[in-house]
Amino acid sequence: MIRLAWRQFRTEAIAGIGALVVVAVVLAITGPHIVDVYRVSPNQVTTIDQDLQTALTAALLVVPALVGIFFGAPLVARELESGTFRLIFTQGVTRARWLTVKLALVGLGSSVLAGGLSLMVAWWANPINIENANRFSPALFGVFGIVPFGYGLFAFALGATTGVLFRRTLPAMATTLVGYAAARLAVTFWIRPHFGSPLKKSFALNTNSAFGFQGSQVVLQNPTIPNAWVRSTVVVDNAGHAPTNAFLDKACPGIVGGVQKVHAIGVAGKGALLGQMQHCVTAIAAKFHGLVTYQPASHYWPFQIYETALFVVLGAALAGVSFWWVRRRLT
Repeated sequence: MIRLAWRQFRTEAIAGIGALVVVAVVLAITGPHIVDVYRVSPNQVTTIDQDLQTALTAALLVVPALVGIFFGAPLVARELESGTFRLIFTQGVTRARWLTVKLALVGLGSSVLAGGLSLMVAWWANPINIENANRFSPALFGVFGIVPFGYGLFAFALGATTGVLFRRTLPAMATTLVGYAAARLAVTFWIRPHFGSPLKKSFALNTNSAFGFQGSQVVLQNPTIPNAWVRSTVVVDNAGHAPTNAFLDKACPGIVGGVQKVHAIGVAGKGALLGQMQHCVTAIAAKFHGLVTYQPASHYWPFQIYETALFVVLGAALAGVSFWWVRRRLT
């Protein structure tokens, strides 16, 4: 059974291994140059091979989905579609063994493909990531670390399960793509922020603080915290209250009241506008401070573990659905 599963899977396996080899060669050639530049001028390392950086990031984002589409979805659907599974069952192979070998062999290969690519790119991009100090950002969190292994397993299990349920390859592939994208977005924006309690940090405001106004609200630029995930930045007083409209109207006349009031000062009044703005900032800073809510860099690896475990559990649950369907409903 293992030999048969390998023969059915070898085309995809050879293609995946070949792609990894090509990427490994490219990274081995360009990687040492990045390290040399980082040693000499760290602030310039982020501008090196930007096209390759973009291509690798895109590859890391789509590879787990491709694993589900091309490895998982056809795995069972192809045999169900052609009817060859009935011949296998007549050879003394149980349904459970048939599905176990398929899921174990191809699932392991799928996870290694997605995770192996991530590890190679992480080695290559290490100097860039150190300089950027933003590995906790939603855009990069899912392409490095250990989560790609979980993504690969989940995408594969999702593809295999949809193949079992739909018994058609193309519908299973389309459903896998949509389901995988939906799961990733849901975890990134709704679930991941709750893996750990965020920290809060206060900081003083001054005339150099980068903030503006949105309607009658003070809007602060997020402060730079290396490798942290900044969730929000607000202006509050010691009691946690934001500036009221009455306070802003008094402290910042002609600035917060709307676009028309600002424009009414005119070109000749630019100096007056600057003076009013400085007075506004000083008045706000005297009674209020900035408060940033963020996930610190120390939460990075716990979050990686939690998210990987979540996708592995989801993949295992999907595999359980496949086993139940094959044993009870497949005819």
